[in-house]
Amino acid sequence: MYIIEQIITSFIASAAFGVIFNAPKESLVKCGSVGMFGWIIYIVMTMNGMDIVLATVTASFLIAVLSQIFSKFYKTPVIIFSVAGIIPLVPGGMAYDAMRNFVQNDYNAAISLAAKAFMISGSIAIGLIFSEVINQVIRNRKLSTLKG
Repeated sequence: MYIIEQIITSFIASAAFGVIFNAPKESLVKCGSVGMFGWIIYIVMTMNGMDIVLATVTASFLIAVLSQIFSKFYKTPVIIFSVAGIIPLVPGGMAYDAMRNFVQNDYNAAISLAAKAFMISGSIAIGLIFSEVINQVIRNRKLSTLKG
């Protein structure tokens, strides 16, 4: 039941951010699907004892790959799917808790939470960039085999 709740809420969150970012109406279900699949990977990996940073890198990599596939298939900019899809992974609650602990003078907890939020944010960027690098390598290899 827990997984079903996670699937539904991550789909709604990603699709809702698609609305906020003015994604085309026909892309909203696809935006929700991209975010949902990324969040499923994250949840399954963390439930099986994987580190949250590694789970976030993997999930953001999957989100970027799915965004590129949807972008090519539906002839839509990749940013529409990747921005809406990455939203469930953003550590906003953790960053809020870090700032709350700073205000309450609990510096040890604040620094720990802030460092974790920073690492998760960095792992999101690494996953997205790694996917784009692999996509560029594949694209360049295809072009070089067509020319040569």
